[in-house]
Amino acid sequence: MKSRRTFIQEIFAGLAIPGVVGMNSAFAFQPFKINQSLEGEQFWNQIRSQFPLNKTRIYFNNGTFGPAPFPVQKAMEESLTHINSSGEYGNTEIEREKLAAFIGVKTSELSLTHNTTEGINIMAWGIPLAKGDEVIITNHDHVGNALPWLNRAKLHGINLKIFTPANTQSENLDLIKELVNRNTRVIAIPHVTCTTGLVFPIREISEFARSRGIFTAIDGAHGAGSFDLDLKDLNCDFYAGCCHKWLLGPSGTGFLYVNEEKLDQLQPYHIGGGSDTGWNLFGDPPTLTGYVDSAHRFDYGTQSTSLMKGVSAALSFHEEIGKKKIEFRVRELNEHLFNGLAQFGNQIELLSSVESQSRISMVSFRPKHHSYQEVGNALNKSGFRLRQVPEAGVNAIRISTHIYNSKEDIDLLLKALPSILL
Repeated sequence: MKSRRTFIQEIFAGLAIPGVVGMNSAFAFQPFKINQSLEGEQFWNQIRSQFPLNKTRIYFNNGTFGPAPFPVQKAMEESLTHINSSGEYGNTEIEREKLAAFIGVKTSELSLTHNTTEGINIMAWGIPLAKGDEVIITNHDHVGNALPWLNRAKLHGINLKIFTPANTQSENLDLIKELVNRNTRVIAIPHVTCTTGLVFPIREISEFARSRGIFTAIDGAHGAGSFDLDLKDLNCDFYAGCCHKWLLGPSGTGFLYVNEEKLDQLQPYHIGGGSDTGWNLFGDPPTLTGYVDSAHRFDYGTQSTSLMKGVSAALSFHEEIGKKKIEFRVRELNEHLFNGLAQFGNQIELLSSVESQSRISMVSFRPKHHSYQEVGNALNKSGFRLRQVPEAGVNAIRISTHIYNSKEDIDLLLKALPSILL
């Protein structure tokens, strides 16, 4: 019998379609203008040509890291060259304005962070809580949301009310309503779970929480760049996200949205230049006058202009394609994948929701007759980059697709699975 690696390599060779999994290793940047007159797969083929992914495997792990397209790399390289040749490192206010507009908030409501976890820590420590107060979280949380809240519970005596997510949006809304009591102060849940790609109804949850005087602190790692995200429409209080996943920007970039109505209720603990309204080390006693009247108070230290230039280029890339068009494509690929995997019902258990509105970009499944590690490792060796999910005892394989993927990529996976699942 042929090896699995040979099987996939032969499939790749048979396709011979430029850009199916990206460009070759030359990484040569070519000036690019999106042709909006193209339709269907032709349109998305031109988008895939802008990614430096090589042809040795198909990348199905955007939920961990989103490869940056050539325009993003070019913007960072040009910025680095300028900074290191001129000595002028600039600032990131223009990039902040562009990012704020992209996610539908005021510039004054946006703090620039380095990743989602940093934003979650600002929320977890800054929200006013006392011993005995309750925070609702899920047992499907990423470590970046779980640990900050566990740490505060350990040090300050707050109580974590932990629940297992249900399968539909209406069930999850009802479940959270049932968990709320007079001690509930915060609902701190992911927009999309990292385990099964479950989408929570954040708008409805936020409206309910607001009516009860409860804070909403959302882990938005999988929000920006997959959804046509409008945080004002979601009506949450705080939302921490990153730019290195679905936005396809550089690692080390993120954001924290702080609703202006809740700004003064979120205490800053890490501050630096630009956070204050004045300070004096020569007074008796020395003084810190106060904090700036914006979410910029949560910024601290030097920001990387070059990384933020990369974020700006990523935003432009999304906007030129069209945010609504991207969300439609992400959902289209997700549905194609979900329906394809459903055909293996005797061999796998689909863990992602059957309800399409409770999915957007990721599908997880658990093999019935093999360990998830065995199947996951076999798929990786066969040319598919995906993620194994031990979190929450899910013990599953997660496949996440983005705009550089195609239906043919997914079909190759579906074609490879039978021999692996035997």
